[in-house]
Formats: sequence, C-alpha cells, structure tokens
Amino acid sequence: MLFKKNGGGSSGRNGLGRSGSVRPVGDKECRMLAPVSEGPTPEGFENNKQRKDGAWNQMWQKTSLHFFGNKRADLRMLLGVLGAPLAPIPVPGAVKEITPPRASPKDTDIEASSAQYILQQYIAATGGSKLQNSIYNFFAAGKVKMLASEYETANKLVRPRSTAKAAEVGWFNLWQMQPNMWLVDVELEADGHRVHVSAGCDGKLVWRHTPWLGAHASKGPVRPLRRALQGLDPKTIATIFTNARCVGEKKIDDEDCFTLKLATDPDTLSSRSAGPAEIIRHVLYGYFSQKTGLLVRIEDSHLTRIQNHGEDTIYWETSIESTLEDYREVDGLTIAHGGKSVVTLFRFGEVAMSQVKTRMEEVWTITEVALNVQGVSNETFLPPADIRSSPISEAWELPHGERGKGGAGRSRVAAVDKPLDEDTVIWRVEV
Repeated sequence: MLFKKNGGGSSGRNGLGRSGSVRPVGDKECRMLAPVSEGPTPEGFENNKQRKDGAWNQMWQKTSLHFFGNKRADLRMLLGVLGAPLAPIPVPGAVKEITPPRASPKDTDIEASSAQYILQQYIAATGGSKLQNSIYNFFAAGKVKMLASEYETANKLVRPRSTAKAAEVGWFNLWQMQPNMWLVDVELEADGHRVHVSAGCDGKLVWRHTPWLGAHASKGPVRPLRRALQGLDPKTIATIFTNARCVGEKKIDDEDCFTLKLATDPDTLSSRSAGPAEIIRHVLYGYFSQKTGLLVRIEDSHLTRIQNHGEDTIYWETSIESTLEDYREVDGLTIAHGGKSVVTLFRFGEVAMSQVKTRMEEVWTITEVALNVQGVSNETFLPPADIRSSPISEAWELPHGERGKGGAGRSRVAAVDKPLDEDTVIWRVEV
C-alpha cells in the first residue's frame, strides 16, 4: 500500500513517503550533535559570535515580538513548540499487548483502583483489547492550522490583528509501530515560506531534524509522541495511563469526566535535565468521559529552572491543553479525527519585569488512517545517518569561563533556555 505525503516529497523505504530532510546530505561531512532543544531558536542566534553571557534572555523577548508578522520566524516557533512534543513519561516496559486492568480494592488504594476501572471503560469504548492487540502498525495523515495568538510582557500585550490571516496552515504524516517506534513529518507554509520538521524513534533513540538545528538526539528515555496521545493511538494511551491515579471529576465542555493524573518520576526528570537547566516537574492529566468512556482532553504542564553562574534564576512553565473531538471508527478502532491544542509558555524569574507569556494554538483534522500497513518494518524508523546518538558532548560539560582544549582563546558555554519540553538546553561553545 502506497501513501503519498500531503505536501509532496519523495518516497522512501517500503513505498512510504519519507522526507528528504532525514537523509544524509551528499558527501558533505556530517555534523555531530548532542541532544538539543526542539523549541524555537531566534533567527541568527546560531551564528551570533558576539553576544555576551546572559544575552539570550533579552534576545528571546525581542525576537518573541518579532514573531508576530515575520512569517519565517512564526513558522519556526510554531513548529519548534507544536511540531513534535513528546509525552511526559515513557511507555511502561516494552508492552506488545494490553489486557483489561483488573482493579481490586484489596490490592491497591481507591485512587489507583478507580483509575484501572476508568481504563477498562476506555479500552472497551475504543474497540477492545483483542482488536487493539491485533494492530501492529498504523498510518495517519492530517491537516494542521497553527497560530501564535498572544505575546505578553510585564508592560505590553501583543495580538495579531486578524487571527484568520495570521494562522499558518500545513500537514502532518505519522507512522507508528509496536513496540515504541514512530515517525512524524510536519510542514507549514505561508507567503512562500515553507518549514518542515521531522522526528522519530526506532525504539531505542528519539531524534529530531529541523532546518535550523539539523539532526539531533533527544535527551532522556524513549517516550511516545504526544500527538499519538491526542486520541490517535488508544493502545498507547491505555498503556501510558496504567500507573495513573484518579484524582477527581471535572466538567469539560458540559461533559462530566473522570480525571486521571500521572507525574513524571524524579529519575526520568533527572535524565532529561542537564547543566544549569533542571526540570522540576512534569505532570499529565487525562479527562475521560463518564458517559462514553472516551478521552476528551489531555493536559500536561512542566516547570524548568535555569540557573547560570552569576545570573538570576529563570523559570519556564509550559502548559499544553488538547481537546479531542470527532471520534469515528476505522476498521473497528475508535479514534479522534480532530481537535485543538492551546500552548502557554510562561517565562518568569526573580524580577517581575522579566515575565514573558506566549500563547500558541493548533487545530488539526485527520484526513486518512490506515491500520496494519504492508511493508512497514523496523527500517522505516531508522534515525538519520548524520545524527550523533551519544547523549553527551564535550560542550555539555564545559562550565562558564573554561578554556578550550587548544588553549587558543577563551571558551564560553552558553545555555539557551528553551521554552518547551524535555531537552531544555542547547549548548554552544563560543571561542
């Protein structure tokens, strides 16, 4: 079965469309990269050799204002934040099959027991465990519309004059195969500017490829793509909420829902932290309809603290709220065919005037779904050839003020505080 990418492009292994951006670039020497951020990077930042320590904070505030109206910067920021975020926690174990949880109040507390009961209803509502265990891969294609809708500082609020004109449209393709393998391509285009990002996981390594940072590994354990949790993959959703707790009820769009909560454990948070950047918490909430048993909303929020030597402490709080809609059956499997995500990035510190809040939105629609696609194999999910799989480079270990090994000049390692997600810091050695 052949699937053509919505945005065109060449076809790759197994007849499935693969982006050219994930291929080696001719005979050119590959650049080896350590894990870096997938968040927005201001234009020109990578090549700016004259900036001083701490200049990133001022640069981010200036360029954030620049995002409104600059199409290329808009596309980079939107794709960096909304393109391919990961779930807060890894899937428990290499689970190939799911079984309906059996809740027993004698063996566990009421919060965990209630969560297991809610998951039983969800598995049944989405097709049942027998059907879900029979699905070894799937393909989904969809359309997206993204918008940087608001930017706020301590003394200024900026919104686009027309949200309809400011919205950027594009597409995405997603392949997934058990266990823990996935590949996603996302592209936006506006006023002649086209920006494309890819991300994937071969079951052992999560990677990303962007035009501005190239191919890079993601720090921390293997985790599923958050987009798959947005009602697309019931099996992964049921598995990832296995250790959740029921913390109450909440009305979502006039629908009574049970609330399940997952908190990332300290070891996982530590493995995703590096240098002066420490991820303090990352929590995921799932809201399951009491009437249908379906997942109608997911929310995750995480807080990162960045403490560079001699500088004020900076915090980034990132919240993503996704509402899932238009559930339909595909070969017996019930999945969401549309929804909306709202992202809030809140940067704050010890000085009140340093507060910056950015709001972004995404609306998506699923246009095609196929289950158990012939020809999909482990090779489909191989990372790019020009990626460095090692999670550590020398640049991550150099403190401020250290000299380079060659002794020629003074080296600085600058921390780029990223406003989203797991791999919070990009390091650059400046000579």
